[in-house]
Amino acid sequence: MSAGPSAATRPRNRKQLIVEAAGQVFTERGYHAASMEEIAGAVGITAAALYRHFPNKYALFAACADGMVDRLAAAVDGAPPDAPLRDLLTAIVAVTVAHRASGGLYRWEARYLERADRRRVRARFAHVVARVTEAVRREYPLPEERLRAVAALGAIGSVTMHRTSIAPRRIDELLPAAALRVAATDPASAAGSADAVELPARPVPRTRRAEILAAAVPLFARDGFATVTNGQIAAAVGLAPSAIYRHYPGKVDILVAACLQAADLLAQAVDRSLRRSAGPESAVRALTAAYVAYSFEHNALNSVAEAEVRGLPADVRRPLIVAQREHIAVWERQLRAARPELDARQARLLVHAAFGVVVEAGRALRWQDTPGNRDAVTALAAGALL
Repeated sequence: MSAGPSAATRPRNRKQLIVEAAGQVFTERGYHAASMEEIAGAVGITAAALYRHFPNKYALFAACADGMVDRLAAAVDGAPPDAPLRDLLTAIVAVTVAHRASGGLYRWEARYLERADRRRVRARFAHVVARVTEAVRREYPLPEERLRAVAALGAIGSVTMHRTSIAPRRIDELLPAAALRVAATDPASAAGSADAVELPARPVPRTRRAEILAAAVPLFARDGFATVTNGQIAAAVGLAPSAIYRHYPGKVDILVAACLQAADLLAQAVDRSLRRSAGPESAVRALTAAYVAYSFEHNALNSVAEAEVRGLPADVRRPLIVAQREHIAVWERQLRAARPELDARQARLLVHAAFGVVVEAGRALRWQDTPGNRDAVTALAAGALL
């Protein structure tokens, strides 16, 4: 008796196809907003068929996290122990670009992993970092070799966080070179840059509405917007949960206010840094120092704006996306003036690489806000650009 058409056409790697599609949905929509029905539709199967492979959404999410970090570990393990750093970085770029659409869930969504799963993923990623650190130490014997390795990996991982359309061969040329420059940068080379930054003053909550926003931001940053309740926010301010609605129609309106505040503070920081720069390269370095200072000073606010904006309704998300693009355009213009050999897409790719350096290096330093840490991250981010 012959098999039916569905059995004959079922791909052997369906489970892997599901993981790939799920990773993309989780990256684009966020863990809580994504649904099993949506993932099943992306694969072209029914939700019932999806549940035959994974019992629930969390199991699928954990499989996505395991899959990417296992590929990265396999990439470095496939290289000889004394492989040149460039070869290691090139192998990591190849894996990251091949899974670009699904790789972005690590930056913000991995916080939703359960403790045991999070530890396992961190241990596997620590193995990747250790291999890169060995090569960095061997080829560039400068201080802070692990920080430089993590920052180089941040430059590479940035490609999963944006959708700049650029030929894969260009990515294969630009990203390993940028990561290699980061790894070769002395973190002390930007000493004093923190002192030259003039950031806008930290907002002081003078109204009840501002107090609610100030209390909500660290909760969103720590636990994720979807899991924080109005009751938690109200308790942090000393209000009854119902009192929140006198100031914000809903929780999403608090998130919108946070994103708008982040965009405004960053725009002010950019304007101030450019006014004090003389020439394109000076402008790029000033932008970098200002962005690093902003990221340390307003870490929780910046994290919320970066991680949660895609979960907003389309009508309120649109102006925030426009503001982000305008911000990137400022960097792009200055970088192309400093490096005329770059076209617009190449410059944009490198700007995002610098942002990736700031995020991962800042995390490695636990966002401890000291002039030395700001200077070190500034030097590494500038290495990705110039």
